[in-house]
Amino acid sequence: MKIIDERHAALSATQVLLLGQIRLKQLENESPENLQKSEIKIFSQGGEDGIIQKMLQFLPNIPCRFVEFGVQNYLEANTRFLVLNNHWDGLILDGSQANIDLIKTQEIYWQKALIARNVFITKDNIQSILSEEGFDQNLGLLSIDIDGNDYWIWQTIKSQPWIVVCEYNSWFGPDKRYSIPYQEEFNRSTAHYSNLFFGASIQALCSLAEEKGYVLVGADSMGTNVFFVRRDKAYAFKACGPHDVYVQSPIRQARDANGRLTFLNYDEGRRLMGALLVYDFDLQRCVRFDEAEGLR
Repeated sequence: MKIIDERHAALSATQVLLLGQIRLKQLENESPENLQKSEIKIFSQGGEDGIIQKMLQFLPNIPCRFVEFGVQNYLEANTRFLVLNNHWDGLILDGSQANIDLIKTQEIYWQKALIARNVFITKDNIQSILSEEGFDQNLGLLSIDIDGNDYWIWQTIKSQPWIVVCEYNSWFGPDKRYSIPYQEEFNRSTAHYSNLFFGASIQALCSLAEEKGYVLVGADSMGTNVFFVRRDKAYAFKACGPHDVYVQSPIRQARDANGRLTFLNYDEGRRLMGALLVYDFDLQRCVRFDEAEGLR
């Protein structure tokens, strides 16, 4: 259910929050076995708000603290509803000082226990940032969406939150363990004009999650985010495999060399990435995407 859209543009934040709460009440009896049935968009990009709330229903005593990075101006985020509805404390990080300045003008920033920090996240600085801000332990949720080095950053983080939400790149397909090669200053918009070259495949993230002691419990219907629960807390959830939850994203976000949307479908978009190098974790080296996927 989409709560914030053109029809609700004039609603106050309080009204939007109330609509979300009403809708959530209607889903209280949904099982956690298929989290997509609990999707509700309140402040999140897709149905992540509803999924997270359903997960909390089966995670009593979860620490009410989160970290989210890649939040832009925080008007659309996976954790904004947690702050306003559940009164969680949080640390949000973004690489744009303008975004952080805007966040600090919002009512949510002075009304709630929220810390916003401008930083371009790398493998070398992420753990120290979490430690400096006091969010390196006792976390309920970590949300990763930086359109780039997502895999490599999560691999570096030592913290063990109960829930991890991470964006995956459905254009990489459902079968291979791929990521972009680590580049400290990676920028999705300049890495390749198609705007499709970013992040990691669902297989790569699920493999990393297993190594770190997490269980895959679901994904959203937009082919955007996967949801993991720490293994020692996941007894109420049905463990899934990557193929169980993978969604070929319907979002046609491919662009041409001039930055214009081309509305290419899945197969056309994958061919557009052509000779770009991806890191293949099975081969433990970089390979051409088109060769690895038989697209030539």
